[in-house]
Amino acid sequence: MKALILLLCALLAGQPLALGHDRGAAAQQTLPLLDTMVVENVPPVPTALVEEADRYTGFRAALLSSWHPTRREMLITTRFADTDQVHLVRSPAGARTQLTFFKDRVDSASWQPVNGNYFVFAKDRGGDEFFQLYRFDIATKAVTLLTDGTSRNTGAVWSHAGNTIAYGSTRRNGKDVDIYTVDPSDPATSTRRLAELTGGGWAVLDWSPDDRQLLVAEEISANESYLWLFDTTNGARKLVTHKSGAEPVAYEYAQFAPAGDGIYAITDRNCEFKRLAYINLKTLSHKYLTSHITWDIDDIALSWDGLHLAFVSNEDGRARLHLLDTKTNLEMPLPALPAGQITDLRWHKNNKDLGFIVFGARSPADIYSLDIQSSLIERWTQSETGMISCSSLPEPELIRWTSSDGKSISGFLYKPPERFAGKRPVIINIHGGPEGQARPFFLGRSNYYLNELGVAIIYPNVRGSSGFGKSFLKLDNGLLRRGAYRDIGTLLDWIKGRDDLDADRVMVTGGSYGGHMTLAVSCFYPERIRCAVDVVGPSNLVTFLENTEDYRRDLRRVEYGDERDPEVRAFLLSIAPMNNVSRITKPLFVVQGKNDPRVPASEALQLVAALKANHTPAWFLMANDEGHGFRKKSNSDYLFYATVMFIRKYLLD
Repeated sequence: MKALILLLCALLAGQPLALGHDRGAAAQQTLPLLDTMVVENVPPVPTALVEEADRYTGFRAALLSSWHPTRREMLITTRFADTDQVHLVRSPAGARTQLTFFKDRVDSASWQPVNGNYFVFAKDRGGDEFFQLYRFDIATKAVTLLTDGTSRNTGAVWSHAGNTIAYGSTRRNGKDVDIYTVDPSDPATSTRRLAELTGGGWAVLDWSPDDRQLLVAEEISANESYLWLFDTTNGARKLVTHKSGAEPVAYEYAQFAPAGDGIYAITDRNCEFKRLAYINLKTLSHKYLTSHITWDIDDIALSWDGLHLAFVSNEDGRARLHLLDTKTNLEMPLPALPAGQITDLRWHKNNKDLGFIVFGARSPADIYSLDIQSSLIERWTQSETGMISCSSLPEPELIRWTSSDGKSISGFLYKPPERFAGKRPVIINIHGGPEGQARPFFLGRSNYYLNELGVAIIYPNVRGSSGFGKSFLKLDNGLLRRGAYRDIGTLLDWIKGRDDLDADRVMVTGGSYGGHMTLAVSCFYPERIRCAVDVVGPSNLVTFLENTEDYRRDLRRVEYGDERDPEVRAFLLSIAPMNNVSRITKPLFVVQGKNDPRVPASEALQLVAALKANHTPAWFLMANDEGHGFRKKSNSDYLFYATVMFIRKYLLD
């Protein structure tokens, strides 16, 4: 599970943009727009609102990127200004020393694994997700480009010798992900294409202990993936996991065992849930190590000496850390851990320090370590939470309701403080993916809706969400898409039956696929909601599939259906919010990043034009320097203030 972190801080600056704003408004009374913002019908943001709500924007989060190979230090990513950058932390609770200072966020970083004289990091431009790899030299602070500067480059993994990284790149044709290797100390002469592949779902996972083989994953969909071995001298490949059988099988988080004769992986082979397995590379037999756990295993990390394997189970949306003795395959006792979700496991080369991230409803993501010999738990970062008291923030309630076809659907309900009497308005916030999962997390700015506006928030896990077994994961695929829409319909019924929630004041929102769900609910249940906020959501799955980036199109076709098939195309067109736009009668706020490679801006632009033609109340906000969601704090702040105004006008009035 990727840690669910909100990115933030700093008030907007810049010159006002004419679209949708009254240039006659007094400059001292409204917030000026950045010159990268495009808005329509969004009223000017009063400075009084900024002063009132700003304390909910002043929080940070910290992610663990890499342990130093010889010292007990780590690279982390966190934000001091507008975007996440690489920082060095030399000790638990030590100062965060910023190392990179870019306009765009740095996505990841990893030390050279032998002496740590430099690290490699990944960064895109304006949210376009065409990541480039760079070398950062510690002594000189010089930055050197390692990739071609134009293609998408992902998944850089170090060899054990520390002189080569292997990664995936689309540079050959923009569609297929090939495997490349490079010596970061000499990128000009060492770059080579190891293997030419077909498809966009390839990812390097690990090097064999002797560096003679690469372990590579081939993802077909969320339900289907395979593991391959590639010879690092000539690119010859061997399939490790069979492609035969009626039931697709998924493999994740695979790593070589220290002897190189086997691998550890997470897989749902012969099981409804994902288990931890050891795969013998000679016989290809599977030995399952977590059959006693009837939940998905989310993450694994093998210590460098191979004696201990840490993993996380996802138990109804709540994380639990486990530690396995690989000699006995028995779990070891663990001390009491900080409350919250646990993710991003990383072992130090000393084989005793396990680093990980913890986050929850009352705390943003922070980094901890566990000494497995002494059971000492140390906190490495203490992320600020602005001027709000986290101890009073609500822990979410796990809720369940029954779908129209009898399926059990669940989610998390955050309630406002008790001082808000009577039935409370509700925001339904639908996750993306579609294979994502709503889990308890720090709400960041959304705590304002709870604490100051008295609005309850529900995060549902409709069919198609991960964490509930592979059958549930497939329930929304292709021609089954309407079932997910109906899950929200039955949630609206459930809200109506609650004494503490106001079914007559409901707003639906979501990002990415959650944005598509928002639009679908706006079309098919307009009489049951007050308003909606769509963030980077596809308005028509056919045009979305035709225009999303080439490298991801086939992966998405498995989930949504192949728009080239006449029957599937007709179905997708029939359910498209864009083709049912006349049914959207309640106010809608559409949010988009211009550089979005996943859901192109055309999905929002065509919808806004149609809403305008139908005279439906519609606000529009697009950031020219963002992609799939807003990553820069200044942009996120403005979106937050505008959303508060939208909620006050259309949900609370």
